[in-house]
Amino acid sequence: MGGPSDRRQFLAHAAQGVAAAACAGVGWNALLVQQAHAVPFAIRPPGAQPERDFNATCVKCGACVVACPYGILRLATTATGIPLGTPHFVPREEPCRLCPDIPCVRVCPTGSLDRGMKDINASRMGLAVIDAENCLSWQGLRCEVCYRVCPVKGKAITVDPHPRKLSKHAVFVPVIHSDACTGCGLCEKACPTQVAAIRIVQPSLVQGKIGEHFRMEWRPEAAPESPAAAPPAPAPVAPKPAAPAPGKAPGQDYFNAEIPS
Repeated sequence: MGGPSDRRQFLAHAAQGVAAAACAGVGWNALLVQQAHAVPFAIRPPGAQPERDFNATCVKCGACVVACPYGILRLATTATGIPLGTPHFVPREEPCRLCPDIPCVRVCPTGSLDRGMKDINASRMGLAVIDAENCLSWQGLRCEVCYRVCPVKGKAITVDPHPRKLSKHAVFVPVIHSDACTGCGLCEKACPTQVAAIRIVQPSLVQGKIGEHFRMEWRPEAAPESPAAAPPAPAPVAPKPAAPAPGKAPGQDYFNAEIPS
């Protein structure tokens, strides 16, 4: 039987185990709280699945981070406010360079990044949004930097004339087209204002939905219904047979008949 020193050592080890378990529980609880309150602002690599599916399938292996030749991707920490260990990038610091061979997608082991995507311009990492109150072009200066650096300029960003309020001269302002914007962030990186007047955000944060019950036939995408989709024409109705002419009863016109002279 051990002496008092052995009992003290046993109790000390037991207390240390309890403290370690308590600390682990606190840390795990903090992680769960962080995951539950993660903000949906993360800009993911090209080909990322919708955010919920991405977080469910990403194993946080970091293979895409290693494969990125420009060192743009990083794994989220507890300070970023997004799910821990998931890949993302910050466009204002380093935008996606739109590699034609899409190396980050090819190495993803789980399909969190869609390996079926073959064209990098089909990626939709986010959507550019312009703050017109702080955009130099919208305030009347010639800038258009975002338009010039856009890899799909003329499609994702166009420059449209906009009339001035107090002058006959027009200003040229950038306009975003969501159907072609890849969300690469090159425009945000290049914006010369102190805080970028053009930002890349998740489309779900800024885009609404009109609804299918509205009919806008004047819009180019409102294609006419195909004949196959139209309801079938009603079968022609056969004309009713004409009623037979009534026969004349004998002697009906007796009083109208001419009397022979």
